Amino acid sequence: MSDARFSSVLVIGANSAIASALVSKLLEKNPNTKLVAISRSAEPSGTSSHESQIRWIQSDYSEQSMSSICAILGSREEKFDRVFICNGILHEGEIGPEKRLQEVNVSSLNKIFHVNAFIPILWLKHLVPIIEKDLPSVVTVFSARVGSIDDNQRGGWYGYRSSKAAMNMLLKTAAIEYRRFSDNIKFLAFHPGTTDTPLSKPFQKTVPSGKLFKPEFVAERLIMLIENLPEEPALNFLDWEGKTVTW
Repeated sequence: MSDARFSSVLVIGANSAIASALVSKLLEKNPNTKLVAISRSAEPSGTSSHESQIRWIQSDYSEQSMSSICAILGSREEKFDRVFICNGILHEGEIGPEKRLQEVNVSSLNKIFHVNAFIPILWLKHLVPIIEKDLPSVVTVFSARVGSIDDNQRGGWYGYRSSKAAMNMLLKTAAIEYRRFSDNIKFLAFHPGTTDTPLSKPFQKTVPSGKLFKPEFVAERLIMLIENLPEEPALNFLDWEGKTVTW
């Protein structure tokens, strides 16, 4: 694959720190790219210089909104060869990583699973008609190493770990079905590493020196990874270095 294949890009969860950096990098590197950005909030400042390349769409991430957006994009005969689903939650208000079983509660689990697992798979449900199938395409969903069952040696973080593990299984299953539509579609579950974002802010004190990454660095690494994905398997689980993460 080459950078030229970033001809039509869809970024979901586009106002997150890594996604915002990704949008900027893609538009800078590929002046011919047409990009659709979807987020809960309105278009941020700083994108006016790429006004001809980018279209910003607001969504409340209800399934009705997802269906409507995909139907509108489909009616314009838009096909995307690069899709990034960047939604994710680790903490919000009273919700945070559980250190003990006694801290686990249904309300928090419902919220975390909804954002980390249900929203991505519902997007994949409605994106089927507008993913490019005649040319090489890549769908990237943000995962996390802590979602690896094999890698879990420390425990804790019940909601976040299990929601990411659930997302990985949903993505694996979707990748199998998408391959029935076209062998040109690849999937990437991406672990960005600990990045300097609001999501990781409360936990940055314990990050080793040199292991807290800037969003721009992670965006660059992700773009490079996508252009060097192997032909098989249909789904890879890779970290920011391009190393395989065990399931």
